[in-house]
Amino acid sequence: MTIPADLAYTPSHEWVATDDGIATVGITSYAAAALGDIVFVGLPSPGETITAGRSCGEVESTKSVSDLTAPLSGDVVAVNEALAGEPGLINSDPYGAGWVLRIRLGGLPEGLLDATAYSELTGEGCAQ
Repeated sequence: MTIPADLAYTPSHEWVATDDGIATVGITSYAAAALGDIVFVGLPSPGETITAGRSCGEVESTKSVSDLTAPLSGDVVAVNEALAGEPGLINSDPYGAGWVLRIRLGGLPEGLLDATAYSELTGEGCAQ
């Protein structure tokens, strides 16, 4: 498994890409593989404020139901509407079409891991 070097990561297996004060958030390929086939994604609504470290949604797979943990605090500006009809996008394209939500940052991100540190945490792949 390749871990994209241009993203930041959380110990709870979310990835974050930031661009001009907006963070795009998704679930890593490591987490998607561990969850198995994802069959449902429950997300917050645009306009909701989420808090780093707190649950902001849920991901249901054929194996389990897991909380989606907010990696950052801020206001939700968009959710991936395609996941409502095709939640398996997280499994098939976790770093692309399977993105989960976008957040307008409420401050500077803290406590995120770079690709090398995330690779060491999971023992999976290498940063590229």
